[in-house]
Amino acid sequence: MASRANISPTWYTWLEQGRGGAPSADVLDRIARGLMLTEPERQHIYMLGLGRPPEARYEPVDGITPRLQRVLDGMVLSPAIIKTAMWDVVGWNRAAAVLLTDYGKLPREGRNILRLMFGSDRVRARNADFDSIARFVVGAFRADVTRAGASASTEVTKLVAELSRLSPEFEALWQDNDVVAHGEGVKRIHHPDAGLLAMEFSSFAVEGRPELGMIIYNPATRDDAARLQVLLDERGS
Repeated sequence: MASRANISPTWYTWLEQGRGGAPSADVLDRIARGLMLTEPERQHIYMLGLGRPPEARYEPVDGITPRLQRVLDGMVLSPAIIKTAMWDVVGWNRAAAVLLTDYGKLPREGRNILRLMFGSDRVRARNADFDSIARFVVGAFRADVTRAGASASTEVTKLVAELSRLSPEFEALWQDNDVVAHGEGVKRIHHPDAGLLAMEFSSFAVEGRPELGMIIYNPATRDDAARLQVLLDERGS
């Protein structure tokens, strides 16, 4: 094991015995790679060795597991999405496709919430409180990429540059340097068939997948729920 981690056998033995002082983060990472640890296991040895979790490191995400998709599909009357720290939507349910955006009809690069917010007239028109929602989204995005260790990544730099060219509004909001937590709130959505719907939203971390977040929308009133149900029924399965 010591050779796989590129450390001396004596030092590795001392680590196992709790001798020799605290290891460096680099040593712990080499041990984690040598043992082929999962991310939760890597975090655990950091807590044991240094008393703190490792610094976040960003890893791009391609999709979600079938089990997580079934969780989304089980929320029939609650539009729900799974997004990455880059705010790319990688999972959604039927209610989200009907009420928010039919992400399945978009190319992968088009499923980014920021690109949709600042580059789509249709999405802008559907947000009754666009200015406040846009500020919230940009602040939450900044918090997410920082938490994920991606704020200085090439991907974020390119996306911010693209959005700044696309939208003076985004550029101004980004330069404000606001940081906000996801939390919960109410989003009012203009739908061409259902009218104005008030949807309460809550944000959740995905256990074991720190790079992912889930946003669930619920109708704010019985009337909103009834109109959403009619909309879903009209759109069929």
